[in-house]
Amino acid sequence: MTAPDLRVSRQTLTSAVTEALRNRILTGDLTGGTQLRQEALSQEFGVSRVPVREALRQLEAEGLVRIFDHRGAVVTELSLDDVRELLDIRALVESDLLLRAVPRQCAADIDEAAAALAEFETALARHDIAHWGTLNARFHIALYRAAGRPQTMALVESLHNRTDRYTRMQILLTNFADRAQAEHTHLLALCRSKDAIGAAAFLRQHVLNAADSLDDWFARRDGTRSALSAR
Repeated sequence: MTAPDLRVSRQTLTSAVTEALRNRILTGDLTGGTQLRQEALSQEFGVSRVPVREALRQLEAEGLVRIFDHRGAVVTELSLDDVRELLDIRALVESDLLLRAVPRQCAADIDEAAAALAEFETALARHDIAHWGTLNARFHIALYRAAGRPQTMALVESLHNRTDRYTRMQILLTNFADRAQAEHTHLLALCRSKDAIGAAAFLRQHVLNAADSLDDWFARRDGTRSALSAR
């Protein structure tokens, strides 16, 4: 009888715990400042501390938690300045990726992006808030993959993970759903027509539009211009 591959088993457990905790953070179940105790999480998930510890390290790499000596892991809460900075980075990095990707995109890349866009539209219609960020990321990443830049793609995926909750917040609070879908549709059309320069420029503005709409909402709520508007 073949012995079980304990490394594979541990990786599977780590992935499951990471995904569960990531979803709870991004959906607001675990808010900023919440302490995550390894012992309690081990009992909750029915696993040893090893996959929990590795999951927390992965979430720290994604910027969703921070691990402190003698205090353990704590869910992070980004400031509005941080959000603006992350979205500005996205605008720069993703527009460069798309510029490189469009000339190399094939029909399968466009079809994958179109399928993600259709699912995103369905999620918007159903008010399926929990999946908005994930489907938005799937659409964008499908358009970038042809660039053949794995390190940059890993950075983009991390940026999407770190801004996911704000993507959902922005769509929900600012009534941005119709505009987001219209902009995504136009972006896909530019890629279909192989307009790399036009697509890259439009993508940059698309990301900055999302940041500006979130900024405007906070400004109206607070009655003053927020720090998010500073560039």
